[in-house]
Amino acid sequence: MAQGKRATVYFEPSLHKALRIKAAHTDHSLSELVNEAVRRTLAEDAEDLSTFERRAKEPALSFEEVLKDMKRRGKL
Repeated sequence: MAQGKRATVYFEPSLHKALRIKAAHTDHSLSELVNEAVRRTLAEDAEDLSTFERRAKEPALSFEEVLKDMKRRGKL
């Protein structure tokens, strides 16, 4: 792995143990596992933001309207 920035992260003991075991089984470092998990989370966040932007102009429905529509269609 390329030289990265150092940060202190505190894990719950059971989570830390699970990470150490996974690292050993996958022949990756804890840093590699954490970096990949953070990358995936940030990618999911970016995808969510993109979806929100695409749907921003859709009409908003209130919860009550949705319930009434579901009742009208026999879904409730």
